[in-house]
Amino acid sequence: MMRSMSVPTKVTGDAAEGRALAHLQRHGLKLVARNYRTPGRGGGEIDLVMRDADGTLVFVEVRQRGGASHGGAAASVTGVKRRRIVFAARHYLMRLPEPPPCRFDVVSIEGEGIEWLKAAFDAG
Repeated sequence: MMRSMSVPTKVTGDAAEGRALAHLQRHGLKLVARNYRTPGRGGGEIDLVMRDADGTLVFVEVRQRGGASHGGAAASVTGVKRRRIVFAARHYLMRLPEPPPCRFDVVSIEGEGIEWLKAAFDAG
């Protein structure tokens, strides 16, 4: 049986998160947590938790696609995915004595391009 020579999804996902992290850090954000997961099944995950210069806690979803077909990387953050991210963010915030202002950003990586969508969606 012949094995595929493709790069595992986790490796490409980690590389995309690394690119997104470097991009956000160049724009003044500080890393707070990476790959925050809620306990148990059916929860959510946040790729990057960052702190903006004004103190805002930023929950970042990183999406990578080879190209912009089918709406591109940003369009792949569906309603179900947003609900899971919001669920994980609420879980994360419960650990803090006083929640800071927050927002949900998406970093879209398509080929060599990178786009940062601030306040891409809200918790509502």
